[in-house]
Amino acid sequence: MKPVYVINGFLESGKTEFITYTLSQPYFQVRGKTLLILCEEGENEYDDKLLRLSRTELELIEDEKDFNPARLIELEKKHKPERIIIEYNGMWNYKEMKLPWHWRIEQQITTIDASTFPMYFTNMKSLLAEQIRASEMIIFNRCDGVEDLGSYKRNIKAINQKAEIVFEDSNGEINEIMEEDLPYDLKAPVIELDNEGYGIWYLDSLDHLERYEGKTVQFTGMVLKPKDFPQDYFVPGRMAMTCCADDMAFLGFACEYDKTDKLTDKQWVKVTAKVAKEYFADYQGEGPVLHAISVEHTKAPKEEIISFT
Repeated sequence: MKPVYVINGFLESGKTEFITYTLSQPYFQVRGKTLLILCEEGENEYDDKLLRLSRTELELIEDEKDFNPARLIELEKKHKPERIIIEYNGMWNYKEMKLPWHWRIEQQITTIDASTFPMYFTNMKSLLAEQIRASEMIIFNRCDGVEDLGSYKRNIKAINQKAEIVFEDSNGEINEIMEEDLPYDLKAPVIELDNEGYGIWYLDSLDHLERYEGKTVQFTGMVLKPKDFPQDYFVPGRMAMTCCADDMAFLGFACEYDKTDKLTDKQWVKVTAKVAKEYFADYQGEGPVLHAISVEHTKAPKEEIISFT
């Protein structure tokens, strides 16, 4: 199998700078050739000296129809690389990308210009979502002057909960802290979560569970009773629109409740529960587990679906 690394993002999002930095690092001075497939030309160009030193062969494919398995195999036969880096065109739909059967994507990284992110997220959300959904890492660069990085992070996590998100400004990586921007009081005896608060709490718990361990939360949620769950556990949660109307997800954590057998799927309940960090088989590791203090029948909220837009 041929290892492939995909770097995607819109034009001038920092793809070339990221790949240039990677090629220049000592850890990248490995045996064999690297084939770098460039799918669009931006303002920044690759330095010929760096390409020679890193034993990197550059090939340009400007037309999307030419990015196909047959053409890619031709390039592989021509250069016989040990690894392949693809600087993918952000305007090409990632879902349509077809690689040779023996090419295996080892890692996908999306670069985003923080100064233009709101425009792309508003006007080209479906294309951006396809880039983000399969990426292990999202790099926001040019963050200088951007005040609400917390909302950027929540927008990404709504689409890809597992992605590592990095913020960078002209001084390097930013240690982004969003606790003061949370729309609820972490010091309250009971953290009451409305529509906006529930979505933020859910996503923030995935990254900063330490903020909530031992605290009590209260929210209105829909009951989900997975068949493979242990006795006395269910999932109270909310349906969320993570990208568009056709892209829905149920967001909720396992909840221990000794009267789970009295609950039915899709009924609405008001949950008051204490948050813990515990091993749970369905998580395949540790994660947020709720311990119900009370579960009360209630009516559906006015807005049943929450949104991250």
